[in-house]
Amino acid sequence: MVNVLVSTVFGDSYRDWLPVVHPETNSNGDLVAHFFRRAFSLLRKSGCFGLIATNTIAQGDTRSTGLRYICEQGGTIYNAQKRMKWPGLAAVVVSVIHVFKGKYESIKLLDGREVNLISAFLFHAGGNENPAVLLANASKSFQGSIVLGMGFTFDDSNPDATPIVEMQRLIAENPKNQERIFPYIGGSEVNSSPTHTHHRYVINFGDMSEDEARQFPDLMKILEEKVKPERDKIIARGKQIHEYDYWKFWDKRLETYEAIAPLNSVLGISRVGQHGSFTFLPNKIVYSDSLVVIAIDSFSAFSTLQSRPHEIWARFLGSSMKDDLRYTPSDCFETFPFPENWETNPTLEAAGKTYYEYRAALMVRNNQGLTDTYNRFHDPDERHPDILQLRLLHAQMDQAVLDAYGWTDISTDCTFLLDYEDEEEDENTSKRQKKKPWRYRWPEEIHDEVLARLLELNQQRAEAETLSGKAAEKGKVKGNTKKAGKTRKATETNLTIPGFPSASV
Repeated sequence: MVNVLVSTVFGDSYRDWLPVVHPETNSNGDLVAHFFRRAFSLLRKSGCFGLIATNTIAQGDTRSTGLRYICEQGGTIYNAQKRMKWPGLAAVVVSVIHVFKGKYESIKLLDGREVNLISAFLFHAGGNENPAVLLANASKSFQGSIVLGMGFTFDDSNPDATPIVEMQRLIAENPKNQERIFPYIGGSEVNSSPTHTHHRYVINFGDMSEDEARQFPDLMKILEEKVKPERDKIIARGKQIHEYDYWKFWDKRLETYEAIAPLNSVLGISRVGQHGSFTFLPNKIVYSDSLVVIAIDSFSAFSTLQSRPHEIWARFLGSSMKDDLRYTPSDCFETFPFPENWETNPTLEAAGKTYYEYRAALMVRNNQGLTDTYNRFHDPDERHPDILQLRLLHAQMDQAVLDAYGWTDISTDCTFLLDYEDEEEDENTSKRQKKKPWRYRWPEEIHDEVLARLLELNQQRAEAETLSGKAAEKGKVKGNTKKAGKTRKATETNLTIPGFPSASV
């Protein structure tokens, strides 16, 4: 059964009709989910059915529309094969799923292995619903500022920006201008520069009033010429506008800069990237909307977020753009269940520090950024001792993270596996050849086991936070003034970050 977006083939009217017959439907779910829903609705009690679908049936909106609803409404998945290569010519991986209507008392089999539970994710543990946002991770992850207008920037590589030599002239003529000019960095620089060095600057008036901003006439003149006309066009077209004051960023993200103010540095990751690589970035600069900023500056946080457990979590829950991971704070970070007491774990701190400093020195030595370095990391033909050492350190960091969870039974051994198979035309034949993007990663069994445990842990943490909140509320009703619990605070560590220039202009 091929998975198809409903409106693409049948039109918007048919898509809008489906939620009428199938409640709790997501319009982005594939059509296959509705075949599962229809089959389930036709079953008598204690009846069963089996269907074949591409493996997106257990992912995202399709899972929510189909298997999630079925499992929450009295259905039981009693037999499932998550990944089975289609025996025909098509390069397709399918899932084979059997559903029972009611409480199934017999043996359940997942990929031929006896289990107690098969969730809507086709895992042996965890719930059927999307992972919950955890209070412990609140107000720590942010998207960078949406400037909306390259007229704010000084950049020699963009014709819509003002040249940097002009910025230098304005500062030389009036040093006061330097107060509102900040270094500006985005995902491209973070991933391509060996030292994550910014090459752009930005005019930033924050939340200043117009009278306050006009105390910097040279900078306001630039914005009047390069930003105001574009904002006026947006307003004239009646389109949604976040900020009418043209001298302010479209979305200032003031909460981001308030959260990171006490820190010397932050963790950053490109919002869209091939490898999902974290690095430390200096404070007192403006981060573009192409970055996600984590308001924590410890190596224990770096080791946890750069580890494979977090990577598979982010890739499973984050959306994608082409072949790249789109790291969204609400889906990837706020739901992630960190190991207990990760902030004060000396092993995590040491493993993260060792890995980070080796990687930083390697990038400088080779004059390669994160993207080029991890392209080599995942290349099965790459055998240079430097890359072999990076792989070893990554495995040691993964082991430290798994140990912090108490999952000492899980192997950190990796192998080169394909993420997917894409067909492309062969110029010399009429056949289509498969493009094979390799990744040095855990086998599917380990990947699924860790993901199942993380989903289960998220569910446990969310339930504990809910109970804690209810207990605190009950205490308030009784007049109890004691705090229900202590708020965890991230360890703030003074870091010497290799290769970073001064943040001043």
